[in-house]
Amino acid sequence: FVLGIHPNALAYSMTTLGAGMMNSIFNFYYVKLFLNRYKISEVAFHQAQVVFMIWNAINDPLFGYIQDNSRFACCSRRQFSILYGAPLYALAFLLPWFPWKHYEEGDWLSGLHLIVALCAFDGLLTFVLLAQCALFAEISTRHESRLQLIKYNQVATLIGSTSILFCGLISDNMENFAYFQAFTVLVAALATACMYYTGKYSTSQYEQREICTEDTTLENGDGALSWSSVISLTKQIMTEKNFLFFVTMNFFQVFHLAFCNNFMMIFADNLIPKDVLSSSIRSVMYGAGFICPQCLVLLSHASLKKFGYYRIILFSFYFEAVAAAVMFVLGPEHYYLLAFYLTTNMVIVQASFSLFNLPLADIVDADLIKHKRR
Repeated sequence: FVLGIHPNALAYSMTTLGAGMMNSIFNFYYVKLFLNRYKISEVAFHQAQVVFMIWNAINDPLFGYIQDNSRFACCSRRQFSILYGAPLYALAFLLPWFPWKHYEEGDWLSGLHLIVALCAFDGLLTFVLLAQCALFAEISTRHESRLQLIKYNQVATLIGSTSILFCGLISDNMENFAYFQAFTVLVAALATACMYYTGKYSTSQYEQREICTEDTTLENGDGALSWSSVISLTKQIMTEKNFLFFVTMNFFQVFHLAFCNNFMMIFADNLIPKDVLSSSIRSVMYGAGFICPQCLVLLSHASLKKFGYYRIILFSFYFEAVAAAVMFVLGPEHYYLLAFYLTTNMVIVQASFSLFNLPLADIVDADLIKHKRR
């Protein structure tokens, strides 16, 4: 500990900082970029989303299997996956912001560009953050230690989410595209440095045991799981009631979160006149949608200890439903209320999703004990 800072929690959270800077900008701006600037056709946009949906469903179990069974250290070691995946992740982040040529309206190449950008970014995001997610469960089994990780994580996410605010102010919400491109390059470089720090300095409680296991595996030559073992493992996981409930909840929350991130700017541009909210006010509003969730989670740290994550997440779902019903009754002509609702909804969805590592880690622990896994 130096100046009260936990070095392992700091190292872990640096990946969150780097990924947060890139993910916020990517998810928030790519839809507007391809629809408004690159003039992608509606058909090509939907085709890209379908390809992305299929790839997104495949790459999670694919990279999970590779990281758990690969003989290469860059895949099998959580820290190395982050270390070597970071520069590729940053390059994938830069893909959409630099057009392959001057696109005409409905140009087929803009559709291909979107497919490549989405699949490359999501693939590298999955590879790096899957390793970080596994590292969360491996750093400690103590609830207090995990709450500490969540706290550091939220500070990192808070700092990372300011990229939306600064990007909006510097580029005038992407109106000055050259400034926008320069800012994304800076973000990519900073994010790579942050994730490099995680790869070099984070440790898990299983690290020494994993090293010994790897040495034994190399001697015995039978490290990878057989397909029968994979099928048996999958069956055990898929019959766990808590896991199935979590996956269902996670699906709807991710859907809601992606919807907010990708289309909030589109909704605001179309539903709120520009003479009601200026560009700078909109930048602050968009920034608040990414910054305030982290502040909310940090401020609710005591409540998490007192009430537990289950009640907090459940309350957030009730709040979202009531707020949506009230806004529906009031109607879209109340522009300031609509702006407040869009921002508040984004804050609650992001904040509750930030806690999802806690139930996931508990499910992993329960599975570890029940099936006596290594």
